Amino acid sequence: MPAPAANEPALPFSEGVMAGGVFYVAGHIGMDPATHKVGATADAEARLVMDAVKQTLADGGLTMDDLVSVTVYCTDLGLYDSFNSVYRTYFHGPFPARAFIGIDKLVRGAHFEVAGTAVKSRAAGR
Repeated sequence: MPAPAANEPALPFSEGVMAGGVFYVAGHIGMDPATHKVGATADAEARLVMDAVKQTLADGGLTMDDLVSVTVYCTDLGLYDSFNSVYRTYFHGPFPARAFIGIDKLVRGAHFEVAGTAVKSRAAGR
């Protein structure tokens, strides 16, 4: 998620946290950093959310291929195939373990929220 504007309080969580060699990625939604709005289409939103996860990992010195587990929350399970068509383009090797969970609502009207766990040695150990 983008940094808060000068007059907005900081959100009460970290985008990602390293603890004991494991990097925990907070739940991200697919917001456009320029407009602060959720992507206009499911594909655009999926790209935005995966780009946000990728950026958080990069900020922690990791890559998408370091992810070992991902949880996707989705408000419309009919978007499963659409999300997967975008999701698969973010990885080069074996995919992380994953859950795709249907839920009623997400903040800001998002369709997807993605959280994950990464370990630096995963990609190096291939």
